[in-house]
Amino acid sequence: MVTAMAECETRQRLVRTVKKEVKQIMEEAVTRKFVHEDSSHIVSFCAAVEACVLHGLKRRAAGFLRSNKVAALFTKVGKSFAPAHDLCRKTQELEQLVETKRTQSLQSQDGLRRLTRLPSLTPHSSKNLWIRTALFEKVLDKIVVYLVENSSKFYEKEAVLMDPVDGPILASLLVGPCALEYTKMKTADHFWTDPSADELVQRHRIHGGHCRQDSPSKRPALCFQKRHSSSSMDERPSPSPSARDYVESLHQNNRATLLFGKNNVLVQPRDDMEAVPGYLSLHQTAEVMTLKWTPNQLMNGSVGDLDYEHSVYWDYAMTILLQEIVYLHCHQQVDSGGTVVLVSQDGIQRPPLRFPKGGHLLQFLSCLETGLLPHGQLDPPLWSQRGKGKVFPKLRNRVAPVSGSSESVSDKEEDEATDYVFRILFPNSQSEFVNPPDLMEQGAPLWQPTLRKSSCPSCSPRSLTEGAPPDGCNHERAPLKLLCDNMKNQIISRAFYGWLAYCRHLSTVRTHLSALVNHAIVEPADANAGLTPRVWRLFLQDRTAYEEKELLRLVYFGGVEPSLRKEVWPFLLGHYQFAMSEPERKEVDEQVKAGYQQTMGEWLGCEAIVREREKEQHAAAIAKCSGASVDSSSQPLVHRDSTLSNESSQSCSSDQQSLARLQSDSSSSTQQELLDLYTLNLHRIDKDVQRCDRNYIYFSPANLDKLRNIMCSYIWRHLEVGYVQGMCDLLAPLLVILDDEAMAFSCFTQLMKRMNHNFPHGGAMDTHFANMRSLIQILDSELFELMHQNGDYTHFYFCYRWFLLDFKRELVYDDVFSVWETIWVAKYASSGHFVLFIALALVEIYRDIILENNMDFTDIIKFFNEMAEHHNIKQVLPLARELVCKVQMLIENK
Repeated sequence: MVTAMAECETRQRLVRTVKKEVKQIMEEAVTRKFVHEDSSHIVSFCAAVEACVLHGLKRRAAGFLRSNKVAALFTKVGKSFAPAHDLCRKTQELEQLVETKRTQSLQSQDGLRRLTRLPSLTPHSSKNLWIRTALFEKVLDKIVVYLVENSSKFYEKEAVLMDPVDGPILASLLVGPCALEYTKMKTADHFWTDPSADELVQRHRIHGGHCRQDSPSKRPALCFQKRHSSSSMDERPSPSPSARDYVESLHQNNRATLLFGKNNVLVQPRDDMEAVPGYLSLHQTAEVMTLKWTPNQLMNGSVGDLDYEHSVYWDYAMTILLQEIVYLHCHQQVDSGGTVVLVSQDGIQRPPLRFPKGGHLLQFLSCLETGLLPHGQLDPPLWSQRGKGKVFPKLRNRVAPVSGSSESVSDKEEDEATDYVFRILFPNSQSEFVNPPDLMEQGAPLWQPTLRKSSCPSCSPRSLTEGAPPDGCNHERAPLKLLCDNMKNQIISRAFYGWLAYCRHLSTVRTHLSALVNHAIVEPADANAGLTPRVWRLFLQDRTAYEEKELLRLVYFGGVEPSLRKEVWPFLLGHYQFAMSEPERKEVDEQVKAGYQQTMGEWLGCEAIVREREKEQHAAAIAKCSGASVDSSSQPLVHRDSTLSNESSQSCSSDQQSLARLQSDSSSSTQQELLDLYTLNLHRIDKDVQRCDRNYIYFSPANLDKLRNIMCSYIWRHLEVGYVQGMCDLLAPLLVILDDEAMAFSCFTQLMKRMNHNFPHGGAMDTHFANMRSLIQILDSELFELMHQNGDYTHFYFCYRWFLLDFKRELVYDDVFSVWETIWVAKYASSGHFVLFIALALVEIYRDIILENNMDFTDIIKFFNEMAEHHNIKQVLPLARELVCKVQMLIENK
């Protein structure tokens, strides 16, 4: 028995894998209008089909000495099936080409040139070659149909293709992919394909240590590069689109205005290397101003194309947002063009930018000042001089004049190297800082540029004149002291505003999140084992041994032992109370069973009337369509229908007393409305029941009938609400665990008291979205900003199915059981909105993947749809509990 179940699960797993891959290919065909032969989805699909074809294959059919079992199988089929025979001939020719290519790749350059005349075969093409060729030749589905029809010749009895259900299903699944057109044509994006969710997760695990780039101004494509062999060895792959887009962004385009550009600006990226010349450009968009420096090696293509995207020079390229820069330290040198050092808000200095001779430093500052207006400015501003345009502001000489030497000193200082410190001011930035009192008294501006003897290593040192005062050094250091004092005030101001922002943050947390969690923090001490059989038996024997809160705490942190769920779940859902004795529980069961049977009798009687009406309407429609030619045979048809009507009336006579709603109402129109309403719901239920978890082993036809009975009984009692798609998904796990119609009906009724508000007729879904928005914004502002920028999907509609079904379709059944029982007890242990924290945990687990790939709304929906039933619940639940505790501690300010 165990072996049979294991074989059945294996067959279902193989078919599910093929279904998933077929879905991926069909989605790609719809969204991209074509499917490339080297798509990763094709590779996965061929591997999945090959696993099904080889499952349970007889040794004789596989060939005793053949290493390629698929080739041996298709060769045998080709002896009696013409499409397979043609396929074998074409595939063998391709195999010879592959072998020729492998042999000639070891020969001389002449051999390589001859090789280019052969059809190109990528490494992916050599994998599952027979399945791939059958797919592209559109005969794969026909061959599989032949194998199903003649499965006894080739397969053992446990094989997928021997199964009377799974075999035809597999053959039908292949019809769609075989009808598509596949291409090797180099389209505009033929190097790029959208990776699956599994591939994104695997990439993140491999490259998890790498940091992502900071917020690119343009969202890169969610894809990866795939190189294809070309028809000529001289062809080289073009640089990656990200590199190409970066180089194109350095020039004037419709997204940004180029304010300044200068080549041969020197930057020393590291201390152990020489200065590197590069292209400095200043760009302005509607939102930000950006300064970029790109090494000349990336601009003039001196790096080989094959190594372009992997060049080390990409590590040296700089992209600086001017909003992050506070100060510009400008050093003018007589023998060079000048140097600019940028200081950011955190006090970190960027590598110096050394301009070539020719006034380019002043031109750069002029362009920068123009770009800042009208929202920002340089402090101090550049001066305008007639005939010269923008010039550096004249420096105030703070050195005390000495008789007979002042004129000579000032004359010399007109030509001396001078240093400037400019500050970038944006709106409201001045109010954050307090000017030093001594400058305010002197009436000087905040950043008065001053003349001093250059002590910077980039400036040429000059000695003091003999007539200089002995204390001149102290006077020259005065502006530096003022600068330090002002920076100190700035640091104090930022600390204050940081503290103020934190206080406001706590106020926001208390305002928006305090209602989402219980204020009392429950400790997980000795609860990791969950509710064990020993604890439960002890509780049933002596209800004073454990308090209800303690049992709920054990379930919250450790779950329920699977063997106990059938007994414990009625307590968790409210069917029983923990204080009830065994006789009291039996009494509740009897009442529930009697009520359930009464409800079934009512709706079964109504259903009989509905079926009878449908038969009459069907017969009338046939008679109307047949016209006069059926007049002679219409009488027997009417007689037969009336006979059925009489039989139905007699069979339902015992139920007519229970149809109180229909008989107590004297209005026939009301009875008609009630019948129409129930008919509509009955059809919806029948559709959903038949397709509810068909792949799960529990749902045999008999158990599907139980599912339908329970759902019809619930809807009969709640006709004002009616059936909504998804209710069967909520009932199915309860029926799997309880395996009793009356008990499952009662527990489902209790469950729907909470879940009913999530359906369209309720208003809880909008509340969930708003709370989710608050949680993400407060606990993960970086992720919230990404969601806001990439199409603004902070409405969180991608969570709709999660909240509607309590993650039932996101998880496998065993994980659904664990999650549901945790949600039921969480309102007593931590939060009545625990579903929010499970959703937040799912997002947080994959946050790095979302950030690295800069996902938009479409990407994130596709990602989570593909990740359904692949989540690690042992990681999700602890993280959800941790997030609840984090919010609790924020509210308590611990």
